[in-house]
Amino acid sequence: MAFNGIGGYLNKPGEIPFEFVVAYFIVMPVVIFLLAKRNGSLKSFKTVDWVYIGIGAAAATAWEFFVGPILDRAFPQSLSAYVAFGFWGRMFILLVVAALVRKPGVGIVSLFLFDVLADLFHYGFGGQPLYFIYESLTYGAFIDLMIAITRGHIFGLGLNSHQTALAVLEGGIIGFLWSIPEPILYEAFLRSFIYGAIVDWQKVIFDLVTGIPGTTIVGAIGGLSSNRVGRAVQV
Repeated sequence: MAFNGIGGYLNKPGEIPFEFVVAYFIVMPVVIFLLAKRNGSLKSFKTVDWVYIGIGAAAATAWEFFVGPILDRAFPQSLSAYVAFGFWGRMFILLVVAALVRKPGVGIVSLFLFDVLADLFHYGFGGQPLYFIYESLTYGAFIDLMIAITRGHIFGLGLNSHQTALAVLEGGIIGFLWSIPEPILYEAFLRSFIYGAIVDWQKVIFDLVTGIPGTTIVGAIGGLSSNRVGRAVQV
């Protein structure tokens, strides 16, 4: 029986095995927590951090659902597979938030709040809590993983040298990672699991390949810009 619009369909043609997806959603936050705890980057949020997170989530929601679609329509339909201003803007904004907070958890919490706002103003809450889990533990977790790996010095912030190179590299890596969840986890699993859709792996691969270049480039630009914002606020 369906719950909140979730059909719970398993073994649809082409669908990624349920066990693999569950394993990912369990392992990813555990890895982030253990890594952050081991290197000392695990810290509690201050009031100002919550302010940054709240403003960032609201700005990302406004951009993705109001500004982004207007910009997308300015490009020919033939380029729609390669252009995603709404999605890119959301990533850019949340990279800036990550640079301002620089504590593991900022990504997951920001994406959770983004999803709440997106449901309130656009989607509705059908399919929840799966979309909360999906958004938070993919896009948000990739940001937190980078913060944990860099010991809180994401985009080179707080380091004395190589800040520009690190900002571009780390932003590009996050952008690359952000290009993966929608084709792999949404199209090849969640869409089937929730709605019973059959997976078209040709489309999955096409969306993955066409999404990587633009999202990686925007991620690199976002990393560099976030470094500049973070340094300005630190002064």
